Amino acid sequence: MQQIPKELFQPAAIDQKEAERISKPSLSFWKDVTMRFKKNKLAMSGIVLLVILLFMAIFGPYMTEYDYRTNDLMNTNKPPSSEHWFGTDELGRDVFTRTWEGARISLFIGLSAALIDLAIGVIWGGISGFRGGRTDEVMMRFADILWGVPYLLLVILLMVVLEQGLGTMILAMTITGWINMARIVRGQVLQLKHQEYVLAAQTLGASVTRIMGKHLIPNTMGPILVTMTLTIPSAIFTEAFLSYLGLGVPVPLASWGTMASEGLPAFEYYPWRLFFPATLICLTIFAFNVIGDGLRDALDPRLRK
Repeated sequence: MQQIPKELFQPAAIDQKEAERISKPSLSFWKDVTMRFKKNKLAMSGIVLLVILLFMAIFGPYMTEYDYRTNDLMNTNKPPSSEHWFGTDELGRDVFTRTWEGARISLFIGLSAALIDLAIGVIWGGISGFRGGRTDEVMMRFADILWGVPYLLLVILLMVVLEQGLGTMILAMTITGWINMARIVRGQVLQLKHQEYVLAAQTLGASVTRIMGKHLIPNTMGPILVTMTLTIPSAIFTEAFLSYLGLGVPVPLASWGTMASEGLPAFEYYPWRLFFPATLICLTIFAFNVIGDGLRDALDPRLRK
């Protein structure tokens, strides 16, 4: 073989600035999650829809001159028109105003139930998973006992025994609603508590509260957020179902559930009374579900590039 002369070899020019330049900026975990979530068009449409619903829930009742509690027996069951945009009900009340007033109640119930489930579930599941042993056994067996009680039966009993109202309804929803959140948090903590950074924090003398608040809970935020977004529409649907059974919010308060319950018997002749609250219930549940699906995909480390 012919030997290649050394004169043909030239040393490559090295530019220190180019060598040290980062070709692609590093992304934090949450920034990467945000970018991938924004690429999900269905999830972003859910965000837009939810923003519109929240805007109308805040300002919708003020867009007309009618009060959601005022009866007008001279204008009962009027179809949608320029005067009454969503029509009127059997007592002559403006359905548009009542619809957005009901949005406040329904969304308040959903958000309140989800936040209470979040607080109790994270604390219960975090302590159970971190302590382990007998503590974990006792705490989770107690949760299993509550889980074994028929949910609907428990809710109906509480609504019948206690005074009917918003507080009673939220209590009835959350008395067992936190168990699913607790189980998810417990499972995550059981996996994370043996990680090196947790053992290092324990070796350095960090308290249980600091380890939970600084290391364990922040690293379980993905499943927590996804579960919470799915808890809200479940609570809204439960409120609508209880209202259909006559256990909804008391008069003169309005919610989507009570409006749907009142509009169902008159659906054949006055369909607008059921159409608007039922449609908004469906849209709200759809918005939260697609947001939850988008968060689940964005937080999945297997999909991270």
